[in-house]
Amino acid sequence: MDNCSADFSFVCSGDEMSEATHPASSHELLHPLYKELIQLCDVAGKDKAAKTARDLESLIIALKEEIASEQSPPTGKRTEAVVALNPHSQLLEINLTSATNFPIKSIMETAYMGAGTEVDKGENARLSSLIGAMAIADLVKTTLGPKGMDKILQAVDPNDQSISVTNDGATILSKIPLDNAAAKVLVDMAKVQDKEVGDGTTSVAVLCGELLREAEQLLLQQRIHPQTICAGWRLATKVAKVALDQCATEGVTDDDLFKIASTTLSSKLVNAEKEHFARLCVSAVQRLKGSGNLDHIQIIKLPGGSLRDSYLEEGFLLQKSIGVGQPKRMENCKILLANTSMDTDKIKIYGSRVQVDSLNKVAEIEQAEKLKMKRKVDKILAHGCNVFINRQLIYNFPESLFTASKVMAIEHADFDGIERLAAVTGGEVVSTFDNPDKVQLGQCDVLEEVVIGETKVLRFGGCKSGAACSIVLRGSSNHILDEAERSIHDALCILAATLKYPRRIYGGGCTEVAMAEAIDKAAKETPGKQALAMSSFSKALLQLPMIVADNGGYDAADLVTKLRAAHAAGKSSCGLNMSNGTIGDMAELGVMESYRSKLQVVTSASEAAEMILRVDDIIKAAPRRREEMM
Repeated sequence: MDNCSADFSFVCSGDEMSEATHPASSHELLHPLYKELIQLCDVAGKDKAAKTARDLESLIIALKEEIASEQSPPTGKRTEAVVALNPHSQLLEINLTSATNFPIKSIMETAYMGAGTEVDKGENARLSSLIGAMAIADLVKTTLGPKGMDKILQAVDPNDQSISVTNDGATILSKIPLDNAAAKVLVDMAKVQDKEVGDGTTSVAVLCGELLREAEQLLLQQRIHPQTICAGWRLATKVAKVALDQCATEGVTDDDLFKIASTTLSSKLVNAEKEHFARLCVSAVQRLKGSGNLDHIQIIKLPGGSLRDSYLEEGFLLQKSIGVGQPKRMENCKILLANTSMDTDKIKIYGSRVQVDSLNKVAEIEQAEKLKMKRKVDKILAHGCNVFINRQLIYNFPESLFTASKVMAIEHADFDGIERLAAVTGGEVVSTFDNPDKVQLGQCDVLEEVVIGETKVLRFGGCKSGAACSIVLRGSSNHILDEAERSIHDALCILAATLKYPRRIYGGGCTEVAMAEAIDKAAKETPGKQALAMSSFSKALLQLPMIVADNGGYDAADLVTKLRAAHAAGKSSCGLNMSNGTIGDMAELGVMESYRSKLQVVTSASEAAEMILRVDDIIKAAPRRREEMM
C-alpha cells in the first residue's frame, strides 16, 4: 500500500483505539466491503484504467446504499473511514460510518444479475447447507433403534386434516416441506435408500448429518479446506467398506432371514408381534423363488381385531364384489382383464341437442346404443372367458348380458389391482376385442367370495404365478394399519434384497464399531490433514450406536466405550443389547442385518455429505422466461 499513488486515509475510533491507525493494523475492524475497496484503490493506483475507476465508483455507490438501508448503528465501537481517490482527476470521496459488523453481501455479482436473484457466498453458503442438513438429521434421529420414538404428521390443509403416526425416516422426510437445498439432498437420499433396500432410511440421514457436524468443527476450529476433508472421507469410506466386507458372512439360511426380518421389525410399531410378522414376511418372500417381484405380494388392510390376527393368504385377494345374479364361485377360471368403457347403454348428451319428432325416435336411439353394447359383449364372450374383470364401471345392461351367459363380471378394479392381477394370473390387460387369438387370458384354479371379519373379498386361488400371496393386516384403527403396512413393506424389501445379495452382518452397533476401529487404525498411518478427516468419519460412525443407546434411555457413553473395549479384546460379534442396556453377543441374541442395507447407508451418506460440503455458493433465482432464452 506504500507504493499506491492513490490518496486515502482511515481513522478508527472506539473504546480501545483513539488515534489514527494504518489499515493493516486495524484489518479486523474493517467491513469486508472496505477490504474490497482497499484492493480496488491499490489497483487504481497502479493502473489508471477507466474500468477500475468505474468498478470503484459502483462499489462506493453500493456501500452508500447499504449503509443508508441499515438502522442507526449501536453505541460502542465503530469504524470511520475516509476514502479519497483521484485516478482521472475526478475526486471520488465518501465518508462511511457504521457498526463494525455488517451483514456480508455480494456486491459485484449482484451488479451483473437480474432482479430477484440472491447469492449466498463462501462461509455463509457453507454454514447454511451444514445447518440445514444437521437440522434434518436431528429431526429423525430420535426414531432410530428398537426404542426410538414415533412422530405424528398432521396436515395443515383446511381440506385435509389427516394425521399419520410413524417412525419411518423416508415417510417423515417426504411429507415435510423444505426450503433448504441441503436438507432436500438428505430427503432425496432417504427416498433412494427406501427404494433400493427398503430399510435404513433413518440411519443414512443421521449418518450424513453427523458427518457434516464433524466437518463443521474441522472447518471452523481447525480451518481445514473442504477438499481436504472430502479426500479424507473418501479414504475412510474405502476402509469402511473393506471392514464391512470382512464382517459379512457368505450365504443366508431360512433362520438368518427370520432373524433379519425380526431385527428390521424390532424398531417398528409391530415390535410386540415381530416374530409373528417376521414369519409372515419370510414365507411371502420365499414364495417369490428369488424373483424379488414384490408386486406378487398383496397387502390388504382390514380394520378390526388385533395385529396378532394378521395372516398370510395363499392366493390373491381383491376387495371387490361380484355382479348381481352371477355365480359366487368359479373353478378353472379363464380371466379376461380389460380397461374399457362398459357404460354406453344410455344416451349421453354433453352440451349438444338432438331434435326428434316423436318419442319413438328416442327409443330407436336407445335401442341402437344397446345393440352397440351387445356387439361389444359378444366380442368379449368370443374370447372364451368365464370371468371378466374391468377396470372401469359395468352398467346394468352389459352386466345382465354377462349374467345370462353365466360369466362372472367384476367391475371397477382399480389400476393397481388390475396390474397385479395381470402379473399373478399371467394375463394381459386389453382395451379392444377384435383379435381374440392374440389375447393372453389369465388363469387360476378357483375364484370365490370369502368374508374376512365383516368385509367381503374375492379370493383367487391357484394362480398361474404360484408366487402370488396376500398378507391380511388386522388392527384396531386405520393409523395402526397404515404403520403396520409400512413396517411390513420395509421387511419385505430388506428380505428381497438379502436374497438378491445373500450376505448378512451382525447388528446392534457391531459393524459401526468395527468400521470405526479400522478407520482409526488407517488414520494413524495416513500423513497430512486427511488423517483428521478420517478420524471425523470414525466419530460420526460411532454416533449411530450412541444415538441408539441414548434413545433407549441408557448411558450412551458408558455403553459405547464398553463396546469398543470388547471389540478391542477380540469379541467381534459384540453389540448393544437394548433389552437390558448391556453389551451382548449378537450371534446369541439373533440380531442380524442385511449387508446390502448397511453398505448402501455408508456409501450414500458419505457421498451426500461430500456433495454438500463442496458447496461454496447458493444462487437463488427464478427460472428464465422463454422469451429471455430465445
